[in-house]
Amino acid sequence: MTRWLAEYAWLPDHAEPTPDVLIEATDGRFTAVTPLTGGGPPAAGVTVDAVRLPGLTLPGLANAHSHAFHRALRGRTHAGRGDFWSWRDPMYAVAARLDPDSYLALARAAYAEMALAGITVVGEFHYLHHGPGGTGYDDPNAMSAALVEAAAHAGIRLTLLDAAYLTAGVDGAELTGPQRRFGDGDALRWAQRVDAFRPTDPHVRRGAAIHSVRAVPAGQLATVAGWADRHGLPLHVHLSEQPAENDACRAVHGCTPTRLLADHGVLGRHTTAVHATHPTAADVALLGDSRTGVCLCPTTERDLADGIGPARRLAEAGSPLSLGSDSHAVVDLFEEARAVELDERLRTRRRGHFDAAELFAAATVTGHAALGWGDAGRLAVGDRADLVTVRLDSARTAGVPPVGAFFAATAADVTRVVVDGRTVVADGRHLTVDVPTELRDSIAAVTS
Repeated sequence: MTRWLAEYAWLPDHAEPTPDVLIEATDGRFTAVTPLTGGGPPAAGVTVDAVRLPGLTLPGLANAHSHAFHRALRGRTHAGRGDFWSWRDPMYAVAARLDPDSYLALARAAYAEMALAGITVVGEFHYLHHGPGGTGYDDPNAMSAALVEAAAHAGIRLTLLDAAYLTAGVDGAELTGPQRRFGDGDALRWAQRVDAFRPTDPHVRRGAAIHSVRAVPAGQLATVAGWADRHGLPLHVHLSEQPAENDACRAVHGCTPTRLLADHGVLGRHTTAVHATHPTAADVALLGDSRTGVCLCPTTERDLADGIGPARRLAEAGSPLSLGSDSHAVVDLFEEARAVELDERLRTRRRGHFDAAELFAAATVTGHAALGWGDAGRLAVGDRADLVTVRLDSARTAGVPPVGAFFAATAADVTRVVVDGRTVVADGRHLTVDVPTELRDSIAAVTS
């Protein structure tokens, strides 16, 4: 048994953190979560044989949308003007240079950076499947295996969302250049490849992804969705990230991407739409009525000048919200969470759309559920023993009430991270990965 005494802990269904909480775990699961005082200020004299956690302790944070190799682009795409479509060119240049070994090194460092930020599970939206020119590796899932190993080294859990990426546009244009590395030919061959990949590592779960309506022909959407449904696995899809995607879909299919997905059985409780930045009112209703989740990635959406999505309307329609760091322009779930509220203020010129408890849920329990880890994301008996402790005495958080952490803290304030009962980060330092050095070296290997 391991025991921790949290100065403050955010417990399930509580509007704000609770002081003096004794947390116990055995074999990677919480066995007791016990408030020791009556809800007032922390008691200075509480003495318990436990590891003390000064500050605010949260359940593990869930990064529901990641492209690990995009981490190599940080700070390299800001010269001159442009948009998402021009940003893709340097992204493709990095994709062209990766192989299983260099991908392992880069993803290991990227995932370790996530651990430092308090992220205990990541959803890797994975479409870099094959070798140069689209030639398969001897192991057709060698790049998937590299990601699984990288997450193990970094000490976090992984949901591998294997993405079908078959065409270069809604009109069915063929993949060219580095895009050929993404494709399996058709959805049936995609399904055959992902069926063959069955990792037994306890830190990984499988999932599926439709890259977008640009990348999977309408007649093959049901094949991917059906595969995920038969296996009971989460399904993710980029949706309405740019207006150009909506316009192209209307031109070819006479409807929005959301309507197209609905007509082919893609939407539903086990599906997460990533971005949903430019939905129509009818699209919002389709997503909400089907209880399709929406993963917002505000720091990437603003980095790429994609726009601000209607987060409040999506939530009120019935779509559970989760968060992702996507291209890793920033790896900070606190920033992603408060950006949901702050961007909504910019869009509406009005304050007060999401309270702290709603942002907390998006960063924790809802994100875990979107990735197929329904047994994580809460400080509750029986759940996975994930803990993230945040300083309340830094220059950013000093004087801030614990409930205000999601509006004040940053990833730099994370001091301790525990994943499945095992300490991965202590005193703000990753215990097994030299993160700055490995990031520097792995990025140089694919950019210089």
